Order: sequence, then structure tokens, then C-alpha cells
Amino acid sequence: MANPEQGNQTVLTEFILLGFGNLPELQILLFLLFLIIYIVTVAGNVLIIVLVVANQQLHTPMYFFLGNLSCLETCYTSTILPRMLASLLTGDRTISVSGCLTQYYFFGFLAVAECCLLAVMSYDRYLAICKPLHYEALMNGRSCLQLAVGTWISSSLAADITIFLMQQLTFCGPNEIDHFFCDFIPVIKLSCSDTRMMELITTMLAAICTLPPFLLTLATYVRIITTILRMPSTTGWQKAFSTCSSHLIVVSIFYGTIMIVYMLPKTDTLRDLNKVFSVFYTVMTPMVNPLIYSLRNREVKEALRKVVTKYSAVKRIQTVLS
Repeated sequence: MANPEQGNQTVLTEFILLGFGNLPELQILLFLLFLIIYIVTVAGNVLIIVLVVANQQLHTPMYFFLGNLSCLETCYTSTILPRMLASLLTGDRTISVSGCLTQYYFFGFLAVAECCLLAVMSYDRYLAICKPLHYEALMNGRSCLQLAVGTWISSSLAADITIFLMQQLTFCGPNEIDHFFCDFIPVIKLSCSDTRMMELITTMLAAICTLPPFLLTLATYVRIITTILRMPSTTGWQKAFSTCSSHLIVVSIFYGTIMIVYMLPKTDTLRDLNKVFSVFYTVMTPMVNPLIYSLRNREVKEALRKVVTKYSAVKRIQTVLS
């Protein structure tokens, strides 16, 4: 697990993710719970992607970005849950240093991408509700593609810089990470290098990558809600609110849990509570997003109904022919 290095120091090659190891009697129950969550998450998000691609009615900017979000959520949960499931099933909680940094790279990349994508989706709803006459001109196919590509590339660059800095660290002390995945703060705590400059750079980078999208999301929804409340027609109010209510719920859950996790004091008594809230934004949010969008969105429900009807008709024809 460790290789000799200069003097009495050893360089770690493995970490131990403690996860929920303090609950040995619940390991099987937790495995089954997270397995069901993973299956539901992947199935729900893949279904959204299929509906958006297959249904011509959903070929609009709003659903283009929703398809991107579902793709992101599928990758996001797959970065964390398979490793956690294997640990719960086998009891092997070790992860190589390179494997840990790789997991954090994809986690950080996808987390930043989600912040940016939620901001883009908020901007799309702002244009649709507050600038309806200019919506088609401003949010055309080229603009949508540029916003999506810009989101993925900028998020990748931010993750590249962070992981490059983390690769310069030396790990030669304790090797236990009191978390269920490789997050930034628990990992750098184990480094025996001077991390002050790296922490300053990554804090500035995190602020640049997450604060503007958050403020843009907040500003657009303040403007959207103000515009909706000024509508004289109750029918117009309901229609406008129905187009953005699902996204507003998703944004609230995502940013709410992240703020709780990263703004709570890092004390021993709150450590387990931090894990619980981390489960919400890394595991639960990707699962509930498809449910929120499908249950609260008339177009998605209609597209799903058409797919089910078409599938049932095909099965009946196959039964008759056989």
C-alpha cells in the first residue's frame, strides 16, 4: 500500500474510503437501496434522452438542454455509485491514489457543468417568458449548440487545472478518507505537501466557475417571477409558471444541498450530517430530476404516452403475426 521514499517517509499508493463503514449491520440494506437508486437514475435519465431524441415535438431549446442535463446526470451518478456499490458488497474500501484523483476529476467536471447548464436553462426560460418575441431569434439552433459546447469545454478546463494541481501533491501520512467518494477537501487533508497556494487557486477557480452561474440563475428567476406576477391573465400566469417550475425545483435542490454541505462548519459532530447531505446532491438529485421533469411537464408526459402506445401497438401486431 505504500512504497519507500526518502528518509522515513512513505508515499501512499492507496486510500481507504470509510464511507458508511461505521454501520456494518446496514451494509446489505444500503447496497440494495443504492442499487435501486442507481437503476432508477440511469433508467429515468436514459428515458428522457430517448424521448428528446425520438420525439419531434421535443426538438426545442428547452428539451435540448434537458437532454444534456440527463446525459450529465447519468455520468454524474456513474462516477460515484458503482464504486460505492462494490465497496458495500465486498467490504473492500480501498481505492488507488490515481483512481481517487480520476474519480474527483469527473466529479468536479460534471458538478461545474451542472452549475453552468442549470444557468443556461434558466437563461432559456428567461428569454421564453420575458422576451417571447425575440426568443426564436436569440435561442436558435446555433446558439443552443454554442451554449452546450461552451458549458462542457469550460467545465473540463476547470477540472483539468484542479487535477493538475492535485497531481503535484505527495501523500505520505494517514490514508483514510472519511467520505464515500473522493472529494477535494478530504483528499488534500491527507497530503503532506504545502497545500495553501493550491487551496487558494482552487478556491478562486471554484468561485469563478460556480458563482457567476449561480448569480445568473438567481437573477433570471427573480426576473421571471416578477414578469409572471405582472401578467393580468391567470391562465397566462399558470402557463408561464408551469414551463419553469420543474427547473426551479431542480435548481433549489441542487444549490440548497451543496450550500449546506460546503458551508457547514467541518466539525466531528457534523461530519455524518455532511455525508447525508452529500448523498442528496450526488445521488438523490440525479434520480429525482427525471421524475420532476416527467411528472410536472405536459410535453414529456405526452411524448412518453406516445412511445408507450406505439410500443403496445407493435407488440399487438407481433402477437397477431405469430
